[in-house]
Amino acid sequence: MKNLAYISIGVLFGITMYKSEAASWFRIYEMFNFQAFHMYGIIGVAVVLGLIIMQLLKKYQVKTFFGVPIIIDDKEKSFKRYFYGGIIFGLGWALAGACPGPMFTLVGAGFYSLLIVIAFAVFGTYIYGVIKDKLPH
Repeated sequence: MKNLAYISIGVLFGITMYKSEAASWFRIYEMFNFQAFHMYGIIGVAVVLGLIIMQLLKKYQVKTFFGVPIIIDDKEKSFKRYFYGGIIFGLGWALAGACPGPMFTLVGAGFYSLLIVIAFAVFGTYIYGVIKDKLPH
């Protein structure tokens, strides 16, 4: 049951990403060339909704479907972690032409060459885990 809920949410997310063209390489290309507002609108809506939902989760102490309380710890305020993390994420996005959500969406849509990108993303995550203690946080 638990896995079915996760799979259902993932499928809904993938359909939303695909139908909104957020997974379209051409839309991402337009965004990086400042030719269209489409992707900035999607990202802006996601950021605003994320802020609102996070504040509501904190205020009302919401629980998961399974009764487990959702605990969101406050993050340490620092510039370095977001600056370097943003640069690395942006470079990966620019090189691959997709961030993690669209990568899985595109594989679900039949673009199996993205499996190579996902494999390297997982490898990069592994490398981060290895050198995590040596990075500024």
